[in-house]
Amino acid sequence: MSLAYVLLGLFILLSYTAEALTGFGSIVIALSLGALFFPIEWLQTVLVPLNIVMSGYLSWKHRQHIDKALLGKLILPFMLVGTLAGVALQPWLAGRWLKLLFAALILWFAVRELLKMRGGVQPKAKATWWSRSIIGAAGVTHGLFASGGPLLVYGLAGMKLDKARFRATLILVWFALNSLLTVLFLTQGRLQAVYVPLLAYLPLVPLGVVIGEHLHHRINETAFRALIYWVLAIAAVALMVASLV
Repeated sequence: MSLAYVLLGLFILLSYTAEALTGFGSIVIALSLGALFFPIEWLQTVLVPLNIVMSGYLSWKHRQHIDKALLGKLILPFMLVGTLAGVALQPWLAGRWLKLLFAALILWFAVRELLKMRGGVQPKAKATWWSRSIIGAAGVTHGLFASGGPLLVYGLAGMKLDKARFRATLILVWFALNSLLTVLFLTQGRLQAVYVPLLAYLPLVPLGVVIGEHLHHRINETAFRALIYWVLAIAAVALMVASLV
């Protein structure tokens, strides 16, 4: 196994720990870092099925905290339509441009969140039409990159969700959408080609869940999120440079 595969394993452990702690980040972190060494399409095919293992378990474990009204009336309908649109657009946004677009999205999100944390800015509730538009766009990025978390978090900013409801609701979203993407990968023949790395990385998922659940009750979440945003920003810049070389 080459160094690139070992590093990808570390990225997967970090990213799944982050999602178990915060409710999002598993694929976006592993994808942005892993894309320095592997094609985005290959990474998606590996990371998405791994995610449904974790999100399925955590959705069931924390089902009492899921905001069913928010999920059914706002998030899932618009995320689902956007995800299908993103999958349809993927053939026209391949290769270098796909990497650049993805890197720009991650860099924007990371810098924005770091500036907000530094300035102590409290998010304000957005107009319904604006939230729906952002959540729909989050679906598009999920269809393109399997990484709708950054825009979905932005779309939900200002809504009165405590930490437990926020995490449980987002995790169920990823379980639903990534189950759909996994079925699509299977019908496209992509999943069959990556069963070896899937099986190799599978033990990292429960390990990330255990660490993330442990940290969720013991660590300062603000400090951990700041670290994740810095990692994302650095990874995005590195990915941009790699795409342009």
